Amino acid sequence: MTATTDEVRTDGLHKGLRQRHLTMIAIGGVIGAGLFVGSGVVINEAGPSAFITYALCGVLIIMVMQMLGEMAVAKPHTGSFSQYARDALGNWAGFSVAWLYWYFWVIIVGFEAVAGAKILQYWIDLPLWVMSLVLMLLMTATNLYSVKTFGEFEYWFAGIKVATILIFLVTVTLFVLGLWPGAQLDFSNLTAHGGFFPNGKSIILAGMVTAIFSMVGAEIATIAGAESDDPERAVTKATRSVVWRISLFFVGSVFLLAVILPWNSTELGASPYVSAFEKLGVPYAANLMNAVVLTSVLSCLNSGLYTASRMLFVLAREGEAPQRVTRINSRGVPIYAILLSTIVGFLCVVAAYLSPEGIFSFLINSSGAVILFAYILIAASQLVLRRRAEAEGRELKFKMWGFPYLTILTIVAMLAILVSMAWRTDTRSQITLGLVSWGALMVAYVIIRARKKAPLTSDVPATS
Repeated sequence: MTATTDEVRTDGLHKGLRQRHLTMIAIGGVIGAGLFVGSGVVINEAGPSAFITYALCGVLIIMVMQMLGEMAVAKPHTGSFSQYARDALGNWAGFSVAWLYWYFWVIIVGFEAVAGAKILQYWIDLPLWVMSLVLMLLMTATNLYSVKTFGEFEYWFAGIKVATILIFLVTVTLFVLGLWPGAQLDFSNLTAHGGFFPNGKSIILAGMVTAIFSMVGAEIATIAGAESDDPERAVTKATRSVVWRISLFFVGSVFLLAVILPWNSTELGASPYVSAFEKLGVPYAANLMNAVVLTSVLSCLNSGLYTASRMLFVLAREGEAPQRVTRINSRGVPIYAILLSTIVGFLCVVAAYLSPEGIFSFLINSSGAVILFAYILIAASQLVLRRRAEAEGRELKFKMWGFPYLTILTIVAMLAILVSMAWRTDTRSQITLGLVSWGALMVAYVIIRARKKAPLTSDVPATS
C-alpha cells in the first residue's frame, strides 16, 4: 500500500481503514477470551443471576462509549480519549490516560500471547515460549505492514467470533425452548440449585470486577476511526451499535449459559461454551471452540498492538515519549511505536516463562485496575468538554444521553467498583499495584515537564 492508494493524514498516518473494517472491529471488539472463558467464572461466583452482573457492566461500557462517541465525532483524533483528557483536564490527564492505556494493552498483549500458546498446545506439542514467540511475530508483522492489513485481519477474526456467538445464541435458544431434537422447555437451572441468588444479592456487584474487564475493547473503534476514510460516520455507527452488541453477545449468551448448565457445575469454570455445545450434541465441540478462542486471542493481540502503538505515537508527538516513535514508514505505519510496544509484549512472554508467579503475576495484577482509572478520566473529560461546548454555543452532532446526570452517575459507579475491588482480598492487590503504577507515571510526568522547562502551573486545559 502506498500513499497513492490511501489518503495520507497530516500526521503521516494513512486512512487505510474502510467502513466494513470499522463496523466489524466495533462489533467484534468486545468479544474476547474473557467472554468465552471468564463468563463461566462469573456464573460460578454469582449463580444464575450472573447475566444481571453483565447487564450492569454493559450499561457502564455503553455510557463510556456514548461519551467517547460525542467527543470523537466532534474531534476525530488518533489519540482519541488521551487528547480529550489533555484538552479538558490538562496535560497531566492526557499523559495519564495515554500511558495507563498503553500499559494495560502491552501487558494484555503478552498475556494473550501466552494464552494463545496454551491453546495451541491442545494440538501441537511444542514448548510454550516457542509458540508464544510465533504468535507475537505473526501479529507484529500484521501491524507493521499497513493499517489496512491490520483492518483485514481484524475483520476476519471478528467475523469468526461474531458468527460463533450468533450460532450459539440461535442453537441454545432452540434447545431451551424445546425446539431442538431431544430437548424440552426447561428453565429449572435458574432456581433449582439454591435459588436465583444462591450466594446472596450482593455477589452481583462482586462479579462486576471480572465482567467489566471482559468488555474492554469497545473503545478501540474511536481510535481506529481516525484512520478511516470517514471518521464521523465510522465512530457514530460503532458507538450506536454497542447497545445491541453487549445486549446480545454478553447478556444474552450468559443468560443462556445459566439456563442450560447448573451454575455450580465444574464444567462452567473450564470452558462454558464447550460444555453448552456438548450438551446440544455438537460433534468436535472442544476442537471447534478452542479454535474460536484462539481466534479471539489473536484478535486481542492484533488490536492490542495497534492500540498501544497509536497511544505511544501520540505521546511522542507531545514530547512525552522518545521522538523516534513518531517516525512513519512509506506505508503510513508508526513502525517504532509498534516495535517498542511489541518489545514489552516479548518481555512479558519471557517473564511468564521465567517467573510465572513472580514478575508475570505482578504485571497482570498491576494492569487490572488501570483501565478503570482511564475510563474515569474519559468520563471527567466529557463532562468538562460538553460544558465548554455549551458555553461556547457549539452544536454537537452526537450527544451523550442525559447529560450531566448520566455522566456523573457513571463516574460514581466506576468509583464504587474500585472501592469493591479494594474491599475484596482477592482483588485488593490490583488496586494497590494499579495506584503504584499511576503514581510512578505522575513522578515521570513531573520529571519530563521539568526537563522541558515548562512550569507545571501552565498545565491548564487547552481550548478546544
